[in-house]
Amino acid sequence: MRLRRDHLIDLRPLTTSPAFARMWVGSTLAGLGGQLTIVAIMLHMYDLTASTFAVAMIAVAGLVPMIVAGLYGGMLADAFDRRRVALVAASITFASTAVLMILTWSGGETVAWLYAIAVVNSAANSVVMAARQAIVPRLIPRELLPAASALGGITMGIMVSVGPAAAGLLVAFTGYGWTYTIDLVLMSALFLGLWSLPSIRPEGAVVRPGLRSLADGWRFIRGAKNTRLQFILDIVAMTFGQPTALFPAIGAVLLGGGAITTGLLTAAIAVGAFFSSLFSGPIARYPLHGRGIERAIIAYGISIALFGAVLLAATFGLLAPDRIGEDSANIGLIALAAVALAGSGAADNVSSIYRNTMVQAAVPDAIRGRLQGLFIVVVAGGPRLGALYAGTLATVTALWFPPLLGGFVIVGLVALLVRLAPAFRAYDAARPTP
Repeated sequence: MRLRRDHLIDLRPLTTSPAFARMWVGSTLAGLGGQLTIVAIMLHMYDLTASTFAVAMIAVAGLVPMIVAGLYGGMLADAFDRRRVALVAASITFASTAVLMILTWSGGETVAWLYAIAVVNSAANSVVMAARQAIVPRLIPRELLPAASALGGITMGIMVSVGPAAAGLLVAFTGYGWTYTIDLVLMSALFLGLWSLPSIRPEGAVVRPGLRSLADGWRFIRGAKNTRLQFILDIVAMTFGQPTALFPAIGAVLLGGGAITTGLLTAAIAVGAFFSSLFSGPIARYPLHGRGIERAIIAYGISIALFGAVLLAATFGLLAPDRIGEDSANIGLIALAAVALAGSGAADNVSSIYRNTMVQAAVPDAIRGRLQGLFIVVVAGGPRLGALYAGTLATVTALWFPPLLGGFVIVGLVALLVRLAPAFRAYDAARPTP
């Protein structure tokens, strides 16, 4: 029984800080609704265009606005009350989703509107996340930051397992209008979580948003070798190992099952993240975070390569029924693909626990918002580069080729980059060094 408790997630951040607990609950419910809309927009775009490239471009179109918003949001979080910054940005997301809901119910949705709303939501959410993550170290002690990051994995697991699966079912049986409406209802929990926080202003010297603030952040990251390398490693993983833009086409023409398969494949990633957080006791206690990041991202690359191998098997008709379509699916290969994706989700979550803790523990509070903004740009921007890589390469080759090639690229590049940085592998959470 003792061993079992030691292996389960550490819940002390929730019991130590009621403010953190409220923010965590609100963020989880709002994130669940957000995933409904993210997956529904992908399916909506595929219904309107029948183009995998058009689906991939949803993510790509939001890349530059998201980068600008993430960086500027980080500067705002280092200059003003972080609670207020998060509330204003969350209000923009709420209004944007409300517009999408109204357009859908009235039959006025178009490809252009889907792109525009996806871009606005992406930018506003970057600001919310930058401010919210900069708040966390002010609510709980440093030794509980890995446990708080693991709770973030629980949030992500719930969001991306229940959300996409529910989105697939809602779209299939009720339509897009109800899906976007439910998102709005769940999003209201985010306001409750943020509104109940105390005022949280940055500590130390405050620099107004602008070029000087951005230059200060740039100078810091140039000297912060460990933080910089973990950003680079995550970009590598997300650029070459993010096949979600391919899921609608995989469900439609390769594995079958249509929207339900799209939701299940997306959910499988989060199931892996959820269980890796649920049994994160040893992960949170492991002090060598640099080495943990390296091993987790290599495991991620292997899982993505295995997913590509499953798609290759589907291309040759392995275990396939006589016909592939929305009503006829390759159940055996869908299950194997889900297992591979669950492995990728678990590995990515372990990496995220260590990467997030490194930023929160090693970066001074006065500049933490800007580094969290950059962290969000990397975390959210990497998958958009991945969508461009996967969508473009799949268009000119085959659906199985981007993940299979990308998995091998990730393993090779990560092993090389970490080998060239021995200080990163020796990073010790007891003595955090940016």
